[in-house]
Amino acid sequence: MSDENYLLEAREICKTFSGVRVLDHAGLTVLPGEVHALMGENGAGKSTLMKIIMGIYTKDSGNVLMEGQEVDFKGPREALIAGISMIHQELSPIPEMTVAENIFLGREKKAVKGLPFMDRKAVNKSTKHLLDKYEVSDYIKPTMKMKTLNIAQVQMVEIIKAVSYDSKILIMDEPTSSLSDKESEVLFKIIANLRAQKVGIIYISHRMAEVFQISDRISVLRDGHFIGCVDTATASHQELINMMVGRELERGYPHNTAEKGDVVIELKDMCSEGVFEHVNLSVRAGEILGLAGLVGAGRSEVMQALVGYDKLDSGEIYLQGKRIEIHHPSDAIKHHIIIASEDRKELGLVFGRSIRENIALQNLSQVSAGSFLKKPLEKTLCKKYAKEMTIKMNNIEEDIGSLSGGNQQKAVLAKCLMSKPKVLIMDEPTRGIDVGAKSTIYNIMIELAKQGIAIIMISSELPELIGVADRILVMAGGKVMGELTDRAEFSQHTILSMAFGGVPNES
Repeated sequence: MSDENYLLEAREICKTFSGVRVLDHAGLTVLPGEVHALMGENGAGKSTLMKIIMGIYTKDSGNVLMEGQEVDFKGPREALIAGISMIHQELSPIPEMTVAENIFLGREKKAVKGLPFMDRKAVNKSTKHLLDKYEVSDYIKPTMKMKTLNIAQVQMVEIIKAVSYDSKILIMDEPTSSLSDKESEVLFKIIANLRAQKVGIIYISHRMAEVFQISDRISVLRDGHFIGCVDTATASHQELINMMVGRELERGYPHNTAEKGDVVIELKDMCSEGVFEHVNLSVRAGEILGLAGLVGAGRSEVMQALVGYDKLDSGEIYLQGKRIEIHHPSDAIKHHIIIASEDRKELGLVFGRSIRENIALQNLSQVSAGSFLKKPLEKTLCKKYAKEMTIKMNNIEEDIGSLSGGNQQKAVLAKCLMSKPKVLIMDEPTRGIDVGAKSTIYNIMIELAKQGIAIIMISSELPELIGVADRILVMAGGKVMGELTDRAEFSQHTILSMAFGGVPNES
């Protein structure tokens, strides 16, 4: 019997893909005005359960009820009409359209009734009202094309689009994964406003601190099973971790004990007009260099210019003491300077292709003779690196898009490791990754450092930078603001002070 007070109930949901059961009698309930957090390791079934609720996937068995009435949506459009909207972890804007066109796609106001012409002025005005309401109009404009926005701006547009439907239930899948602290606070204000309007929110996140900050109850899935639901006010971090992983995890971060060797890579006076200027840094063999800074500080832009993705106006690059030129990403790969980009959808993976093809993509020279691919060798090597990265998959030939977000990130890292990097740049390597997988990635970084690889780690999560890096450079406004070389001096307060107003390092 359904509890009439629930806005939404998912009961005993089962789902199988290719003979593998990914949901086994899973479910959750949502009350009006409640923020209900859904947690679990990557591959636990969180996104699959949400896609079943939204009608993107069909369930094998079980029931979904909305306000006490059973529903069985045939697609997300039906769910939207019924009052359920979702912000997906994998963003999919239409790049050539404007912000306004993306937000009101499919519900455009007509200039002339009965004719297929959009009232652009009215749509822009409505969009401007939304951007003002949610305090992002200073850096997002209705007429900006989506392709000109950075990933954080795209995330905010997706959030605003979802809340603009005035839904009864809003599903948020890793909504802060690309947001700065300031933008996250804007999101939390939006959530508080929706809660006051009795909107039910399902909040999927791996960030423990924000889950405890904004949620009322927390449900946990593990390997497709519903493990339990707890009240946030009485739950503990360790209790949730144990529920998610079914085991005790080591506390803290692994310490890099690798012996530091000679300088592997050095950047001198790197400049890109209007983006960053006079950036100098070096990394030694076995060292993990952390790059800290707020969104827009220029950290990722420097690294993308280094590997040939973006324009570099001036500066010098030295690899093991020899000056090199990089004009294209293929040049960086030849020099074994490898980047794992934060934007896995645009720069990390090719969707519609298999896990094997994605891991092998930039490494074909290793598995080919002339123009001929050595498929058995390719498959063996790709399986090896997929296993090292503990990718949860049915087999190496399944579509990369069938993996959870965290396992897609692991596939990016597997591809990078297969390239035998001398320098490995990890841009937000644990974005959208669960607590267990984070521990795996930290340990892999330590092992790579022990092999003499120079690692550059960009992260917006200060605790992991402080925990893992040997040395930290802080950037703001495209400049290096300071450097921390003594781990005893590492602190969030010091780093943020530099990021918000430190004195630029003129070295």
